[in-house]
Amino acid sequence: MSVVPIRRPEEKTVDRAAQLMIRRAEELGIETVHHRYERMQPQCGFGLLGTCCWFCMMGPCRIDPYGVGPTKGICGADADTMVARRVLFHIANGEAAHGEHAFHVLETLKEAVRSASEGRPFPYRIADEKKLRAIAKRLGIPDAETRPVLDLAVDVVRMIEEDMTRTTEETLNMLKAYSIEKRRRVFERLGIAPRSVWREAFEALHRIHMGVDADYRSLLLHGLRTSLADCYAMATATELQDALFGTPRPVESYANLGVLKPDEVNVVVHGHNPLLSMKVAELARSEEMLGLAKSVGARGINVCGICCTANETLMRLGVPLAGNLLHQEMALATGAVEAMVVDYQCLMPSLADIAGCFHTKLITTMPVARIPGAIHIEWKADRADEVAREVLRTAIENYPRRMKERVYIPDVKSKVIAGFSVEAILEALGGTLAPLVDALKRGNIRGIVGIVGCNNPKVPQDRGHTVLAKELIANDVLVVGTGCWAAAAAKAGLMTLEAQSLAGIRLRRVLEALKIPPCLHMGSCVDNSRILVALNALAEALGVDIPDLPVFGSAPEAMSSKAVAIGTWFVAQGVNVHLGVVPPVLGSKAVTKLLTEDIEGLVGARFVVEPDPKKAAELMLEHIDRKRRALGLPA
Repeated sequence: MSVVPIRRPEEKTVDRAAQLMIRRAEELGIETVHHRYERMQPQCGFGLLGTCCWFCMMGPCRIDPYGVGPTKGICGADADTMVARRVLFHIANGEAAHGEHAFHVLETLKEAVRSASEGRPFPYRIADEKKLRAIAKRLGIPDAETRPVLDLAVDVVRMIEEDMTRTTEETLNMLKAYSIEKRRRVFERLGIAPRSVWREAFEALHRIHMGVDADYRSLLLHGLRTSLADCYAMATATELQDALFGTPRPVESYANLGVLKPDEVNVVVHGHNPLLSMKVAELARSEEMLGLAKSVGARGINVCGICCTANETLMRLGVPLAGNLLHQEMALATGAVEAMVVDYQCLMPSLADIAGCFHTKLITTMPVARIPGAIHIEWKADRADEVAREVLRTAIENYPRRMKERVYIPDVKSKVIAGFSVEAILEALGGTLAPLVDALKRGNIRGIVGIVGCNNPKVPQDRGHTVLAKELIANDVLVVGTGCWAAAAAKAGLMTLEAQSLAGIRLRRVLEALKIPPCLHMGSCVDNSRILVALNALAEALGVDIPDLPVFGSAPEAMSSKAVAIGTWFVAQGVNVHLGVVPPVLGSKAVTKLLTEDIEGLVGARFVVEPDPKKAAELMLEHIDRKRRALGLPA
């Protein structure tokens, strides 16, 4: 295949390893996401504005927001309706992704508890009883500290199952357990407290159907409700994963493509659900698998990760982080990967094409995520150990087929300290929030910003993530985050103790005293719920509501529907959210105004769009200082 070279790879990514791999891919005639993006230009202007509607087969319809062309679709829907329906679609799509993730984890815990109660073997068990008891206590289950843990787990499962499928108007058990009273009153006043995880997405898809909801205000109000269902589904996944696999504690490892090994069996786990990847990473360390690897001439087995499955295995097992979203093709293009094992979400179908250029086996594992050209070895909870063993055997047996002359591994990697769960942060603070609150009051920590979200080829990979983080920490703002941002910051060396030197003098004193980096890795994108737990605790410690805090949220390189859902629930929780990529809403002035202005009057926060990360940092600092003054805190 002939590939038109990208003129300047440094305009596509700030990551040196990725720049090298773009050129390497071109030498091999391999088309990557960056090349496909260039071929797609110019992109559809109506789609970029959000005024292209394909929700029924009378269309697709397009509306010219400037009034030169049609002002209404065939059914009569105007630009406000079209754009609002599209926003709600993305929120519901993201909520469905997180909801099913949570459901898979819940079902696995349920079977683990049943098997343990009956004395049957099962691949999973409750690894962190302390966390399970903490969940039960939050849910209001009696005698959470003294009852047998399996009895408690039965009640936890029952209450969360109710959250998945409830048909009454009562709200989620997880919302009542993981929100503060001031926020709950806002949700009740607006009528946006979610009833069940599945019902809100179900209703959202009904509302956007042709001939149903045409009022942009009620569409977006239900968007808030659906996003909150997403929020507490994510909290469910995070909390139950901690119970099953252990609550993360700080762990040291490495990040970027340089973690691939030239003389070991390289297995890359990729996706978002750790149910199989944790098993693969654990089994790869067994004598059985190591012996098999050595029998084919390899020195060992090197499991590393891409995207949020990477974050999950990194923060619990120290598994190296090969990269974020836009590194998935680059990892395969090294020619050094025996198998890429994927679960779901953020998987590019192009992986099969690139794997086919080498000896690499692409292995899909979930029934909802198949890719033509891949091997399918399906995960089931009761077969998890067996599946992990088959996956590793497939990778090991593939090692002798590696063409060493085609291997190119960039010598680029950085140290990283990851695994800052809320529990780990409290532990670093001596078991109480008091030192953090005191540092915030004194101004040693000026504010806190959570940076999350994807990569997007519309902007240079990692530039928004890293430039924004550096600007903030230089101005004494503590940065926390998850997902692809966490990988970007790790690759850039911002998650090390050495990075303390990049912080402002006041923040640096705090970091040195606590022995923590200026950017804290809090987990995968589903772990944004950890940030909410921390915000709830901080608000209660200060006796205020979340909108009163000197905090901000950001998704500098947002890409997926999950990012839309997450950003919306952060706003619903009272946190201003910055977007570095212009969302497809500008075709409706009414929707744009509601999301960036009017919504603040409802929930206390709004969206802010600013593509320039340095200007975005200035906006955040102004907001943080304004909130500090309102609280009577020194600048």
